[in-house]
Amino acid sequence: MLAAPLDDCAPERAAMRARFDEVRAFTAALAAPLTAEDRGVQSMPEASPTRWHLAHTTWFFETMVLSAHAERYAPFDPHYAFLFNSYYDAVGPRHPGPQRGLLSRPSCAEIDRYRAHVEGAMDDLMRRASPAHWRVASPLIELGLQHEQQHQELILMDIKHAFSLNPLAPAYGRPEAPALASRCEWIATPGGIHEIGHEGASFHFDNEAPRHRVWLEPFSLASRLVTNGEFSGFIADGGYERPEWWLSDGWAARTAEGWTAPLYWTQDGRTAFTLAGMQTLDAAAPVCHVSYYEADAFARWTGKRLPTEAEWEVAATTDTATRLAQMSGACWQWTSSAYGAYPGYRTPAGAIGEYNGKFMSNRFVLRGSASVTPPGHARMTYRNFFPPASRWAYSGIRLASDHVS
Repeated sequence: MLAAPLDDCAPERAAMRARFDEVRAFTAALAAPLTAEDRGVQSMPEASPTRWHLAHTTWFFETMVLSAHAERYAPFDPHYAFLFNSYYDAVGPRHPGPQRGLLSRPSCAEIDRYRAHVEGAMDDLMRRASPAHWRVASPLIELGLQHEQQHQELILMDIKHAFSLNPLAPAYGRPEAPALASRCEWIATPGGIHEIGHEGASFHFDNEAPRHRVWLEPFSLASRLVTNGEFSGFIADGGYERPEWWLSDGWAARTAEGWTAPLYWTQDGRTAFTLAGMQTLDAAAPVCHVSYYEADAFARWTGKRLPTEAEWEVAATTDTATRLAQMSGACWQWTSSAYGAYPGYRTPAGAIGEYNGKFMSNRFVLRGSASVTPPGHARMTYRNFFPPASRWAYSGIRLASDHVS
């Protein structure tokens, strides 16, 4: 039963309530520039309408926290359990993901009321949960906040893709990754036994652990990301017409999709669509919105390669890390590592176990963070992951080398 807390967690509760309000307000702020029509658009099966993101992140708190830990909680609408479940089979059936754009109801105003209903119940839970309930619920609340931050990035990814298909080229009104006009250097890291993975009590997703040892041969990382200008050289050299640089699956994807440049570039390579609208392509800015296949082909063209995720993390956390620019805050960086479980990984029990573990197949790991990643959400152990043909994520390229010639 909810009651006034008698434990010593009052500061922790207050901090969590403040963080909850901050994260939820930031999501609402991201949606604020969008019209009701904008919020309902779904431009491809992999993307979701903004209003679905607003509802799904609310569904997560209602389903994973309130339904389990708030006595006498009444769901806002029982139909939402079906409409706004994403992929949690343990929770129940769900509306097909590719058809989310067909949901003209509930209205945006009704989803706003849903968010307010759940926020009120969450505030009551955080203030009044018994110490025993709080110890169990607080990690789930933090997971829900981290989950919402992931969807904050998805809101921007998805609306950018939708706006890019509009002949009016509407601008969301947000700048993207700035240029970094610097000479590229090669930063060496010695080989040997290293440790990677999260350690300590601070938040991390289950796929970031356990911390474990890896053996690495000596390697070097480029001091910055590949630029638009450098990628233009690949295009000018016939990079999209020469299969010798491409993996077989990548060449098949390039052929089927008709790729001739990164996503959002215009045909002449002079301009690109951004969240700020159509902009002149900055040759010194990091190339972005490339698939794993394009990143790998570019690396082969240069005579280099993509780093493994272990190499990326070790380089990011050693003494030479200060010489590596754009490790976060510009573009997620493709690695050559297939997304899988770390040694000793165990899938969490219950529906939460479906959060990351069920996707450990047919995806590659990206490291770092992007210009659209919410503040405070990045970590050097963070393992983002996408299918190799994905391009709408803010994905870029950092090169690696076994040696520097």
